[in-house]
Amino acid sequence: MEFLQGKLNVQIAENRERNAYYDGEHRLAFAQEKFYEAFGGLFQSRWAENFCALIVDSVAERLRIEGFRMTDDPAADRDAWDIWQRSYMDDDSDSAHVDALVASKSHVLVWGDGDGKPVIQPKAANEMFVLTDPADRRKRLAAYQEYRDDWGTLHSRLWLPGGGFYKAIREEGDKTWRQPEEGPNAFKVVPVVPLLNRPRLSGKPISELDRVIPVQDAINKVMIDALVASEYAAFPQRWVTGMELEEDENGQPIAPFRVALDRMFHSEDPQTAFGQFQAADLSNYVRLAEALTQALASISRIPLHYFLVNSGQPPSGESIKSAEAGLVAKARQRQRSFGESWEEVMRLCFAVLGDPRQDAYRAEVIWADPEYKSESEHIDALTKLKSLGVPDRQLQEDAGYSPGQIARFDKLMAEQMERARVQAMVFGQAPAGDRLNGSAGGRDEESGEEMPEAA
Repeated sequence: MEFLQGKLNVQIAENRERNAYYDGEHRLAFAQEKFYEAFGGLFQSRWAENFCALIVDSVAERLRIEGFRMTDDPAADRDAWDIWQRSYMDDDSDSAHVDALVASKSHVLVWGDGDGKPVIQPKAANEMFVLTDPADRRKRLAAYQEYRDDWGTLHSRLWLPGGGFYKAIREEGDKTWRQPEEGPNAFKVVPVVPLLNRPRLSGKPISELDRVIPVQDAINKVMIDALVASEYAAFPQRWVTGMELEEDENGQPIAPFRVALDRMFHSEDPQTAFGQFQAADLSNYVRLAEALTQALASISRIPLHYFLVNSGQPPSGESIKSAEAGLVAKARQRQRSFGESWEEVMRLCFAVLGDPRQDAYRAEVIWADPEYKSESEHIDALTKLKSLGVPDRQLQEDAGYSPGQIARFDKLMAEQMERARVQAMVFGQAPAGDRLNGSAGGRDEESGEEMPEAA
């Protein structure tokens, strides 16, 4: 346990800076120490040009799960979605994606409640560590969780392959853990699934902020320098010659004028001359900040118009689609990576129920389309696909409807058709032989002959 606890502490230390930058708590650099003394208190905790949150959220908002396709049986989709909804995963899955993008990983614990029903619990990298086999990165050797409650008690939990599960506590002020207790665990595998961001065959997963933070620091530095310059150099500084200055009791010169925008300088000595230095041009800072922001957009693959650089107005039409191509491709890659983990999560959920779908290795996640389209453009494209023979159910999924909504369509359509049939019969417009009180007389549509009214 001590080994896994040490690994968790290292993971927490690695993520401390990433989490701080996502939250807008940046380290700030000033040109000189005196500027830090003058402005550090103003900017340190209340200001940062925080593009880190924008970069993460721009990807996370395109990672919306709409359902699961476990097998060829549509009922399996509804069962999986019931489990998903019961665990409040509409909201918690977004949090798991954000944490994975920021900290390079998050974790999902699958467990059973008191009624034997599966529960999905996302866990942050700051409280969970998963040890994997160096020879097989998908084989989990152990999972360790550690968290502190509101009373200061530290809790630890350990999962091992083959059904091992242990938990221990350490009261605030204690130096050692109490004797671990073994708990029930019906799983034969470690039931904690990592969500890895940008996983590699070798090395660790990568946070979205690892390559962004140095550029973010440079942008903050330039903007702080611009603010300091606006204080010291943007206001025109005036000079005076030929004037004798008075001194105070300590021999220090006394400023002859109180400088302000609405004050005039005057002197009775005809030898006195006045003038002013040229004000600093702050546009150089703006151009440098824009260049750094463009570099940030290139590194992160976030469209430049998200940063509102130069004109401050986003593009429109086809230019947006072209500009967002990199971001859409990035979101699709994250969908593939995270999707594998969510599929395993759902298989573990069915394992809790003893359902054969625990072996549904053909399962797949139904993601919302990461490419934003206008409603008319989207529906028009689906209408054209229908002419190619694409089934209605597939078109409904592509339109963005959840499995629960699609399941209601058949019932709603049946109710709608029944209402239409009843209204037609009430107003005498029902087809022959389909009225409320038996067949009715009328004209045969094919022969044109009058048909007798049924008794």
